[in-house]
Amino acid sequence: MFELLIFSAKTLVIAGTIVGVVAIIALIIGLSIAKAQHFPQVHVEALHEKAKDLGHLLKSYTLEKDQFKKLKKKLKEEAKKPAKPSGQVFLLRFKGDMKASQTECLRQEITTILQAAEASDEVILVLESPGGVVHGYGHAASQLLRIRQAGLKLTVCVDEVAASGGYLMASVAHQILAAPFAIIGSIGVVAQVPNFFRVLKKNDVDFKEYTAGDFKRTVSLFGEITEKGEKKFVDQLEQTHELFKKFIVQFRPQLDLPTVATGEYWYGDQAIRLGLIDKIQTSDDYVLEKMKDKKNIFEISFEKKKKFVERLSEVFASAAERATHKLIEQLGKNTFF
Repeated sequence: MFELLIFSAKTLVIAGTIVGVVAIIALIIGLSIAKAQHFPQVHVEALHEKAKDLGHLLKSYTLEKDQFKKLKKKLKEEAKKPAKPSGQVFLLRFKGDMKASQTECLRQEITTILQAAEASDEVILVLESPGGVVHGYGHAASQLLRIRQAGLKLTVCVDEVAASGGYLMASVAHQILAAPFAIIGSIGVVAQVPNFFRVLKKNDVDFKEYTAGDFKRTVSLFGEITEKGEKKFVDQLEQTHELFKKFIVQFRPQLDLPTVATGEYWYGDQAIRLGLIDKIQTSDDYVLEKMKDKKNIFEISFEKKKKFVERLSEVFASAAERATHKLIEQLGKNTFF
């Protein structure tokens, strides 16, 4: 009995050692996978092939059996002698938030395209954005400029909204297409600065701020807003507006800036009369048009996989952003297109 107990104990030790080794290996593999998930990944989808497959699927239901057999035979014959496409089309999507935070993915997507694109190729950007911080959308627009500088045709499609910073991005394109009720324009600059100076003064609370330089701080949350500081702040907004207009007119010189650069927005049917867009057409119809021209269309998307906790926190952050309209978060520190 004693020997049996000794044998059992040894077995448990060995088994425990094996389990421990397996657990360590599993942990290493798990950490490696978790680390890999944080690396951005590029996805390519052949939209022309997807559309063909869906069309064939529908025809399998709508055509008579003999008709569908003839169609399959015809398709097999065409597959043996495929026509060489005259230029490829690369499709990108940009859904902008206040910070233009998708710009990092856009940068990677454009870099990927420029490695493979040829002069006859076209890039389509489906853009949706109401605008946001100046530096964020300025960076996003400069990324689109890389496409033009590479000699590729750039088309921007707006189905819902390209306003302010969103229109700054759209203006870089060789042509802008928009749906009839898409919101276009809003070429202006806005900054919001809540000030609590009188509240603090009323409650005998001192606020002291130390700066070096006359205009290191023009207006602030808690300090007294002086006439000199406020004037400088407004001057800076005007300068930003001038830069906005100067950038746009480089690519759309036909615009009557005194008319369109007032901060107003227009719907697609109005925007085309003002020269803000070039054609009334949805992104879906434009892509189908390219398919009918026998173009190969590849949708490129670049994303960084995130942990569940990160995704959850983004959901809450996004909800808070929409609820407060960034008033509290920005606290007057940023200027917005």
